[in-house]
This record gives sequence, C-alpha cells and structure tokens, in this order.
Amino acid sequence: MRPVRIVILVVAAVAAIGLAFLVRGMMAPKPQPAATLASAPEAKPMARVLVAKRDLPIGTALTAADMAWQDWPAEALNAAFVTDGAPPQAKDADKGLLKTAAKAATELATDSPAMAAFEGALVREPIAAGEPMTARKVVRGGEGGYMSVMLSPGMRAIGVPVNSETGAGGFILPGDRVDVLQARRSEEAEKGFVTQAVLTNVRVLAIDQATEPAKDSKALVGAVATLEVAAADVENLARAKAQGDLTLVLRSYADLAGGRTPPRQVASGVRIFRAGKPSEVTVQ
Repeated sequence: MRPVRIVILVVAAVAAIGLAFLVRGMMAPKPQPAATLASAPEAKPMARVLVAKRDLPIGTALTAADMAWQDWPAEALNAAFVTDGAPPQAKDADKGLLKTAAKAATELATDSPAMAAFEGALVREPIAAGEPMTARKVVRGGEGGYMSVMLSPGMRAIGVPVNSETGAGGFILPGDRVDVLQARRSEEAEKGFVTQAVLTNVRVLAIDQATEPAKDSKALVGAVATLEVAAADVENLARAKAQGDLTLVLRSYADLAGGRTPPRQVASGVRIFRAGKPSEVTVQ
C-alpha cells in the first residue's frame, strides 16, 4: 500500500473519532449550577390582620388612626383575630382557618367593616403596638363595664337629677363640661335662698342611659345626668343633692381647659331656737 493512501486512512480515522466525541458532547446534558439545583423555599401563606398602631392604654377611645392592617402568617392566625377577608397570598393556604378568623369581625358588628366596628369603643385592657385587635379587649356603649372603663383614674360617676330647666334646656350632651350649682333655703339670706357653686368644670358622662349623643343631635332631655367627679367630691355632691336643688350650667367650649374647683365642704345648717325664735347657723 502506498504511503499516501496510508496517510489518508489515518486522517480519516482521526476525523471520525473526533466527530464521534463532538456528537457525544452535544447529546450529553449540560451540568446545572449549584444555585439552581437547590429548590426555592415555599412561600408561606399570608393574611392581613387588624393590629394596634400604637400603645393603647385603658380607657382610650378608639379611632381609625389607632389601627392598621398588617401582614400575618396564615398558620399563626387565631380565631379571635380580625382579618380584612382578603384571600391569602399563597395557593395552598388553609381557607377554613381564614374564614374562622374573619368571623370575629362579623360577630363584632354586623354589616360593618372590621375597622369601623372598633371605632368609638373603649380599651378595656392595655393593647401594645402591633398587637392584634380583639373584641375581648374593648368595650362598647351598652355593654357591661363600659362606664367603669370610661371613667378616668381616681374619678367616680354619680347621678344628678335634671330636667329641661336645671339642665340648660336639654342642650347639655354627654362629653360636655358643666358647673354644678346648689340652691337651698336659708332664713339668714335676704330672699330666703342661698345659691353656691358646688363643683366646676366636671364632665358629663351620660344623660339617662345615653353615653353618646345621637347623630346630628343638638339637644337631649333626660331625668338623670351622670357626672364624673373626683373621689373627694362625691360626699359633698351627695350632701348637696339632699340639701337642695342642683342646676347644671353649661360651660363654653373655650373654657373647657379651666381648672376644677378643689373639694368643697357643702354648708349645712343647724337651726337653734332662742327665746322661742328659730335661727339658722351655717356650719362648713
């Protein structure tokens, strides 16, 4: 065999082997990067829960500014939490759990949005910022314990009989500030009556059982006005009720910041007979 033919056969063999390796490399699967081989973590389903926007102490009257919606893991939902009813941000969420959590909003106020259902309620137990809002920690008007939560620390609630004449014609509403005047008989007075201020700048908590005026209400006539007074003033006001008629005097809105009168001992009279003639001595 000629040398030229041998060289051609060798070159052809080498080319065939190279082509075989080339085809094999093209058919083999390409190695994947280590980052793509690791499976991505599964996204957890999230819901939106109504939480406190700031620390809410006892007695706080809730407004929309005190609350906010916050993302919350669906697996950590509690039946007492209030959700916005929106579907969770994942496909495999436990929809039954979400429905149970959303039920708290409808139980709190029918046909009302969840946040609006809390507006106007009073905080019964302290709520920390970021803590879910629950019906157990608030109280609304008409529910048991509402008045005791409404009272400021160290204050007491006492009822005073009123009518359209002694209650400023019915224009005194819950939330107003009033002065309490006492009128009583006194034989020492020139006209037979003595009038004095018993307390000033006290808050009206309710008129009868109404703790809030009706919408667009300008007047409210009732038989009893519940006043918020200091514990030291309760006895004085009770004594004043027994001694004579009480009149509530409505204060101007510009005077609401005025100071409250210190506890005052209401005068009591002692009748003394001298030579068959009665005379009254006033004792503080």
